[in-house]
Amino acid sequence: MLKALNVNRLGWTVSILLAILVLFPLAAVIIQVLLPGVFFGNLNFGDLSLLLDVFRRPLWRKSLENSLLLGMGTAFFGTALGTMLAVVRSRWKFAGATALDAAAWVLFIMPSFILAQGWIMFSAGNGLAASLFGWHWVSSAVFSPAGLIAVMTFSKFPLAYLAVRAAMEWKMDMLSQAARLCGARPWRVWSTIEMPLLLPSICSGALLVFMDTIGDFGLPSAIAVVYRFPTLPYSIYSAIYTSPIRFDMAGVLSLYLVLIIALAIAAQFYILRRSRYDILSGRAVRMVPESAGRYNWTLNGAVVLLLIIVIGIPIGSSIVMSFLQVQSDGFVMSNLTLQHYARLFRQGADLFPGMGRSLAIAAAAAVLGLIIGLGAAFVLSYSRFRFKKVIEAATLISFAVPGVVLGIGYIFVWNQKWLEDIGLRLYGKPAILVLAAIAGAIPVITRVITGSMAKVPEHLLDAAQMQGASLVSRVRRILIPLIKGALVSGALAAFGSCVFDLAVNSILFPPNFVTLPIVIDDAFEDMQFGYASAATVTGGGIIVLILIVIESFFKRKGATA
Repeated sequence: MLKALNVNRLGWTVSILLAILVLFPLAAVIIQVLLPGVFFGNLNFGDLSLLLDVFRRPLWRKSLENSLLLGMGTAFFGTALGTMLAVVRSRWKFAGATALDAAAWVLFIMPSFILAQGWIMFSAGNGLAASLFGWHWVSSAVFSPAGLIAVMTFSKFPLAYLAVRAAMEWKMDMLSQAARLCGARPWRVWSTIEMPLLLPSICSGALLVFMDTIGDFGLPSAIAVVYRFPTLPYSIYSAIYTSPIRFDMAGVLSLYLVLIIALAIAAQFYILRRSRYDILSGRAVRMVPESAGRYNWTLNGAVVLLLIIVIGIPIGSSIVMSFLQVQSDGFVMSNLTLQHYARLFRQGADLFPGMGRSLAIAAAAAVLGLIIGLGAAFVLSYSRFRFKKVIEAATLISFAVPGVVLGIGYIFVWNQKWLEDIGLRLYGKPAILVLAAIAGAIPVITRVITGSMAKVPEHLLDAAQMQGASLVSRVRRILIPLIKGALVSGALAAFGSCVFDLAVNSILFPPNFVTLPIVIDDAFEDMQFGYASAATVTGGGIIVLILIVIESFFKRKGATA
């Protein structure tokens, strides 16, 4: 069967799988708005006035306003901070540069709900800021719209930092030198020549920050414990898990969320297509950081202060809180305890069963997503498949659409009565979590592999094909050995993100089938901050250890992640 596989059949197979995993669920969200009840055996034409209720109902309107405010504010400040740090990191050499890179990656892979929980434990009225340092003003400063934008900025700026940093790998000195010969000062050279040439990466970074913020479920889920700040993702979740259940409301709010993200993507395309930015030529040279000289200490001090804020507060608070018996009694010897960790190991505790389920789901998603992502990347890189654009769009859509919207679509698609007759009514079963996890893993893996495939010339595969090698043989014997590092990176990235996907797990987890993010989030919502922190530290530590062991294993085999 595999020997009969060719590029065209591979394209159709990948297209069908992406349609099932991504396109049908998203289409179902739109259909539910136009034909409410169609997925539950009650066909009728929808009352489109429901679409305008978002401007009349106070909760809906406030959710929309808060999401836009949080998204735009974080996109502006997060992009500004990430761009500034990327420019400084690329231009100058200083001791804290490596730590800055590491911090960016830690924040990039860390689930937002865990970061948000750390900020809340630090900033709450009786939190660590008040009990340890007497900073009672922190609570009112953080739990305000401006404060939440600041928290999201410190959590999301790595998206812009990594995008701009990658774009600064090469530089065109001749343009800057020409400007300086004409008398331009350094600031004018940077602001009128160098910065405009970074516009594509800055736009990409801003779009990523905006999409990741406006679709974020972790922050509103965490802050709902102490501060009322409804956003679209949390209102969608509330529509399904509060009585009476409102699937129509969830569908309308999901549609608005998708429309906002689509408008953001369209705006980026419009900006980038107005000019050409392909300025690299044979005269481009690799950017080499210069010595910071007398500003070395200033830069190191600024990086240390930044790390204390962006890493020390959210992660440090979870570690400190996991050892405190009473939160408000402060960090004194008589208040230190290991009882929260001891609870994790008691009989009946949910942490380790939940972690086992999350690991199994993430492993299945990583393996199956790797197979599908490899097929999608191959079609995108080496084929003239007729519907290649559809495959590319489906992978981009699944990357941009928030997990909470994807979860709603999965409920509509996989909760049909007629599916029960053929054993495929998956809503309420663990299999639906695996499918949703695969849908979330595919875009990450495809992006990573496609970038690596771009370095493998097509004529290598063509030569093997002329010798009679089948498609499977060409991929197995030529392509995989050349890109095995990217395969490991994509699989590990997908595995790590699936383990802590709170949005999909919250929407779709079956009864009595709690997973790791559900265990942590439930404990936090029940105000068991010490137990939630101990579960976060233990669970996160075990996941990181697993990733390190897997990477070391493949590194010995010659595949560097």
